Amino acid sequence: MKVRLSTLSETSFWEQAHVVLPQFDIPAMRQNTAEHPAWVHLGAGNIFRAFIAALQQRLLNAGRADTGIIAADTFDVDNIRQIYGGYDNLTMAVTLLPDGTTHREIIASVAEALVAQPSEKAEWERLKSVFRAPSLQMVSYTITEKGYALNALAEQDMAAGPEKPRHAMAVTAALLYERWQTGGAPIAVVSMDNCSRNGEKLMSSVLTIAEAWETKGFVPKDFVLWLKDESKVTFPWSMIDKITPRPAPSVEAGLTADGIEEMAPIVTPRGTYLAPFVNAERPQYLVVEDDFPNGRPPLEEAGVIFTDRETVGRVERMKVTTCLNPLHTALAVYGCLLGYTLIADEMKDADLVRLIHRIGYDEGLPVVTDPGIVSPKAFIDEVIGERLPNVFMPDTPQRIATDTSQKVPIRFGETIKRYAADPERKPTDLVGIPLAIAGWLRYLLAVDDTGAQMACSDDPRLQELQAALQTVKFGEPDSLKDQLKPILSDASLFGTDLVQAGLAEKITEMFREELRGPGAVRETLEKWL
Repeated sequence: MKVRLSTLSETSFWEQAHVVLPQFDIPAMRQNTAEHPAWVHLGAGNIFRAFIAALQQRLLNAGRADTGIIAADTFDVDNIRQIYGGYDNLTMAVTLLPDGTTHREIIASVAEALVAQPSEKAEWERLKSVFRAPSLQMVSYTITEKGYALNALAEQDMAAGPEKPRHAMAVTAALLYERWQTGGAPIAVVSMDNCSRNGEKLMSSVLTIAEAWETKGFVPKDFVLWLKDESKVTFPWSMIDKITPRPAPSVEAGLTADGIEEMAPIVTPRGTYLAPFVNAERPQYLVVEDDFPNGRPPLEEAGVIFTDRETVGRVERMKVTTCLNPLHTALAVYGCLLGYTLIADEMKDADLVRLIHRIGYDEGLPVVTDPGIVSPKAFIDEVIGERLPNVFMPDTPQRIATDTSQKVPIRFGETIKRYAADPERKPTDLVGIPLAIAGWLRYLLAVDDTGAQMACSDDPRLQELQAALQTVKFGEPDSLKDQLKPILSDASLFGTDLVQAGLAEKITEMFREELRGPGAVRETLEKWL
């Protein structure tokens, strides 16, 4: 059976295949959306399909909404053409449960799927008409943090004006200009990407483009003033958390075995890895600043937490500096050194579990930023007890180790700074975090704990750091002299000077112990934990 609108009436088949079907009138929803669009989403990839589109489905199923989401993509035409267009805008969502079972549901809340590029004239005109509609309440984004960066393409768009934008931020500015020209009804522009201060990044990029257009005479100053008027246009902050890995072969095999056809993944010419199904973990969090000048769907009834900007920032800080991200990075570097290829397998290693317990519970929780709306203790309990050990999550330490130099200032540096500022604590009390830093430096030698050569994941400072450590040799602890001092004193790496913080001696001692030879990494973990 294929996933199509025409097959949804075959309820007995879907029931036998353990697939939950939409509980609303899909044609009526699509007609209502066409006439009164309320929500556009740019970046219609896996986390949108598994999480955000499913939120709106909950409201549709409950009769709390009668319109769906218009999905758009500025980056990958093949996502819209093959994945959405090939399956009537339906998604097979598969939740990967920690007991090894799955939950399957067909998500049908996407009313339309459009290529958000002027080169696709009919779809571009449709998007412009949607942005002219006073009923439109918000446009949201999951385009990754890189999508907000104003690169060379964005600079070309700034020079060319709003007629033929290509960069996602220029597309946004052009569509908002269309809205301003036709009455300027209020709208919320909402980043739902997993990056710090995401609303601020989005606002800054859109305003930079609009101001460049004003300078060149493409748009009037009043348009820029409208974008800055918080009663008309808002850029709420948000914190999102849900692991949505690449489509797993085991999930595809299970769907196929149950008679569900055409589930094979594709890799688009743009390098996007997609499938008609999307698999994701069960835990999910979306915390959003409640600043919607034209109203919004009642997404709190689907589990979204609405609050103020300061609380959003505290939730993000809790997650990124204490309850999840530091644990991930510690597991990543030691997983690579110890030969693991799955995070879930690392959670069967008593030494590594002790390490993340030390970092999370013993060192992080006493100084955590408590947001008040999410319990840090409950969050970390779920991370360690359910999320990281989930055997269905095909997440690798090698992937998590990517760009570690960009992560350690926040993931470890913030806790170190809190210890330095706390009259009852001092950085030298820490053990798990210094071990994680020593493990990362040991990882940079590109030699695993058996002495075999090991590939290091991409990192913008990899070559620089490896050059600084080139005279440090595996199996020769005495080769370590003062090579770490300039690294550990680099506040751009750790968010603070670790020499001044008093941690350099401890980290250097741990690192030297991990150099002794085969098995030294394991022995060092056992000694310090």
